[in-house]
Formats: sequence, C-alpha cells, structure tokens
Amino acid sequence: MQFTSVRIITDDVDRLAGFYEQAIGIVPRRPAPQFAELVGASCTLAIGSAETMALFGPGAAVPGSNRTVLLEFLVDDVDREHERLSGFAPAPEVVQPPTTMPWGNRSLLFRDPDGNLVNFFTPVTDEARARLAR
Repeated sequence: MQFTSVRIITDDVDRLAGFYEQAIGIVPRRPAPQFAELVGASCTLAIGSAETMALFGPGAAVPGSNRTVLLEFLVDDVDREHERLSGFAPAPEVVQPPTTMPWGNRSLLFRDPDGNLVNFFTPVTDEARARLAR
C-alpha cells in the first residue's frame, strides 16, 4: 500500500489552492475547475469542491468543519516562515507561534482560509532529525 494524498473539501477551490500555492510554493495542477492538486516530493495535497463529494454520497464531507487533522510540512526555518506568512493578505490565523516542542521539533501552527490546521515544523534536536532520516 502507498499513501499518496490528502484531500481537503472546500466551497472555494480557487481561494484554497491559491493560499497553498503561496504558503508552500507548489503550483497547483487544475485538471478540472472543481479540483486542484499540489504535488510534492512525498505526498499530494488535493483540493476538491463540495460538489465533487456528491459523487461519493451526499453529506460525506462538510467544508470548513475539520477540527482534528493537521497538515504538516517540513520547512527549513519555522521562524522565517512565520515572518513570511505574516505578510500574507489576509495573514492566516496563528494558533501557536513558533514553539519548540518536547519531541524536538520547532513548530508553527496556523489555520488555512477554511480553518484547517497547518503545522510548519523544523527538527531542532539530533533525536528529531534522526526520526526524519529513516
């Protein structure tokens, strides 16, 4: 089995795809107006409109209602990313400013325009870096 993507369902594909393009620096592919995908080296972030969920069954996903999943991105420098994100218009809601976590990652937690949690992190201890080297 191969984990290939995470998909966010939204009411505004253009807005959310544009936000992630700016935040992570990957230009989204747009195979259809209702769908975008940002293909990274390790995983794909897919963004689909609420209308695409009708193909799976009514009410299968509700845009903007996620409060449990974090999208996590490894970055070179969390503090520099925090500064860069603060220049966005509008700036994303910061849930936790850059903080070094007990497990050795420096982490910035913020929300995308739909309220989904995003974590930019950098391993700052030898143990944290070793976990990523596997």
